[in-house]
Amino acid sequence: MKPAIAQVCTLLGSLETDVEDFAAGHCPAMELYWSKVETYLKEKTVSQLLDLLHEHSMDAPVASFQGGLLASQGGARREAWALFADRLRLCCELGVRTMVVQCDVPPPLDAETIDRVRVSLTDAARQAADCGVQIAIEPQATSAFANNIQTAAVLVSEVGSDSLGICLDVFHFYTGCSKYSDLNYLTTENLFHVQVSDLADVPREFAQDADRIMPGDGDIPLDPIVAHLRSIEYKQYVSLELLNPKLWQIPALQIGEIGMTALRRLLGQASMD
Repeated sequence: MKPAIAQVCTLLGSLETDVEDFAAGHCPAMELYWSKVETYLKEKTVSQLLDLLHEHSMDAPVASFQGGLLASQGGARREAWALFADRLRLCCELGVRTMVVQCDVPPPLDAETIDRVRVSLTDAARQAADCGVQIAIEPQATSAFANNIQTAAVLVSEVGSDSLGICLDVFHFYTGCSKYSDLNYLTTENLFHVQVSDLADVPREFAQDADRIMPGDGDIPLDPIVAHLRSIEYKQYVSLELLNPKLWQIPALQIGEIGMTALRRLLGQASMD
C-alpha cells in the first residue's frame, strides 16, 4: 500500500503550496483535486505543472472527483461528459492513472435510471481505456443506487472492463449501506483506490463530510479494512481525504506531516515501503 494526501484536505490553499508543503512533510504522492488543477491551469500550463511535480519528486497518480456522469440528463449530462472528456485528456498529459467518479444517482430510482447508469459506466470505461486511464467509481452513502460496495462490484463485473474499478471511501462505507462482510467483494482486480478518514462522537445517520477527522482519532473500526487490504495484497494508493473546514485552516505542511504520521500508524510502515 502506498500513502497519499488528497488536495481536498487543504481546500483553501493553492496547488503550488500543496505540492511544496506536502513534499516538505515527506509525503511522496498526492491525490489531485480537479478544481485546484483547473484553477492552476487558467494561468499556467500543463508543462509547468509537470515541472512543479518533478521538482518536488511528487507523484500524482489519482485525481478526484468527477460527478454527474451516471444518471444526469439533457444539458447537465452534456456538460458533465464534456468536462469528463477534458479531464481524461488532462490525465493523459499529467500521467494520472486513476480518476475517481462518484456514484451520485438522485432519487427516485427506477429501471430506466438503472439502465442509464449501466450505459454510462460502459461509456466511461471505454473512453478511459482509449486514454489509458482507469475509472474508480466511488459508492456514495446518499446515492439512490450503487451506494454500497456489493452493488458497485456487481456493476463493475457487468461492464467487464479492465479500466473500470472501485474507489473505497471509508467515510461512505461506514455511513452508508455497506457491511463489513461486503469487503469480500473487493479484490486485487477491482479495487483501484482507497480514501481514508475517521469520525468521532457522531451517529452515522447524521455524519457529514465536515465531520471527517484523521484516521485513528475516531470511532470507525479501521483495522478490519486494513486487514482485508493486506489479505488481497492491495498495492495501490491509500489517500487521506478530509473535507473538514476546521482542518482547512491548518497549513498544508502540518496537514502533510500529521497526515503521513496517521497513515503510517494505520497502515504500518512495512505496508508502505
